[in-house]
Amino acid sequence: MKKSSSQKVRVGIMVVVGTIFLVAALYFIGSKQHIFTRNMKVYSVFKNVNGLQLGNNVRYSGINIGTVSSIEMTKNSKIIVQMMIEEKTGAFIKKDAIATIGSDGLVGSMVVNITPGKQNNYPIISGDTIISYSKIGTDDMLSTLSVTNENAALLTSDLLKITNQILHGEGALGALITDSLLTRDIKTTLNNLKQTTQGTNQAVLKINNILSTIDVKNSAAGILLSDTVAKNQLSTTFKNIEASSQSILKITQVLDTMILDISTKKSTLNYLTKNETLPIILDSTMLNIKEASQKLNENMEALKHNFFFKGYFKKQERLKKKLENKK
Repeated sequence: MKKSSSQKVRVGIMVVVGTIFLVAALYFIGSKQHIFTRNMKVYSVFKNVNGLQLGNNVRYSGINIGTVSSIEMTKNSKIIVQMMIEEKTGAFIKKDAIATIGSDGLVGSMVVNITPGKQNNYPIISGDTIISYSKIGTDDMLSTLSVTNENAALLTSDLLKITNQILHGEGALGALITDSLLTRDIKTTLNNLKQTTQGTNQAVLKINNILSTIDVKNSAAGILLSDTVAKNQLSTTFKNIEASSQSILKITQVLDTMILDISTKKSTLNYLTKNETLPIILDSTMLNIKEASQKLNENMEALKHNFFFKGYFKKQERLKKKLENKK
């Protein structure tokens, strides 16, 4: 009897301890899953839940306020996440709050983070759907990082090729680095450019000094610079000079054409200027004309004293005297 009673006591103690542990476990699990509190259902729609599972925590501004109670996929490839949130905490969540899915630490489980909105809207009620925002997932980050690594490898390879070409003196940059004569020429050019710049600066300073000494009101240069009438007159004069220059140019072109025609074509003037025997012929002709005129004068004098023509010449002299008297 003693043995059986002691066994019963032990069994009773084990049952009591087991019951206590069971109640404690149920209470702990219930408190974690918010089973023993009054909850409200809140929904959010995502395109990718990134490994979110039932029972994962829901946080608002870093505080656990509920758990994920359901995950369903719709026909249009969207995922509806149902969350059980404590009613006392739901009063602080506004209708413009934003739900995102993140990880609990670096390697922790996934959680739903709810962040407050920017506007002061009404609090959510059971059955509301809040806005979701999908962050870049780890797979997307790894794929992007893979592409980035490939591009970096290609870029490194190209840079290595360019560096080798530069070290071997290929291309303009390689020549600049390896060719000492070219480097010296560039330095000389830069020095000349520097000197030219200095000279230009000095010239500009001199011009500024000259302009500063001009009396705008009284000097001729000042009048030319400030008087619009003189400016217009000068402009008209220059235009007239330009027009005259164009006219002179046209006349010169015409004269050039005439001289070219005279020197090339068989014309009278060309014959007169280029025939060497013509001056001799003209000289002899003029001598003959002179001798003929002298003989003609002698013949006329002889005719005046001739008996047959003497009356005619006397008549001409009387008419000449009458005309002189009338004047």
